[in-house]
Amino acid sequence: MTRIELGLIGGAVFGTRAALTAAFLDRFAIGFVISVADVPGPPWAVGLGFGLLLSAPSALVTKAWAPILGIGAIGGGIIGLVVAYFGAR
Repeated sequence: MTRIELGLIGGAVFGTRAALTAAFLDRFAIGFVISVADVPGPPWAVGLGFGLLLSAPSALVTKAWAPILGIGAIGGGIIGLVVAYFGAR
């Protein structure tokens, strides 16, 4: 499976929990960016970093820091590991 295909799947799976379109797009972006980015480092750490970075604007606007950043970090770390083990280079 290519990294782009895996990114689309990861983004869709992670984003389907969201009720609003904006929240879905936030979560979709996390899955997609982690899958297509070629950043050196442990896959879980790259995913966690992107998860936090891309979740920060929503957390700032809603002031719901812990749940938004927490789910972004956990989901990002998991997606980073999935891409590392199942993504074709």
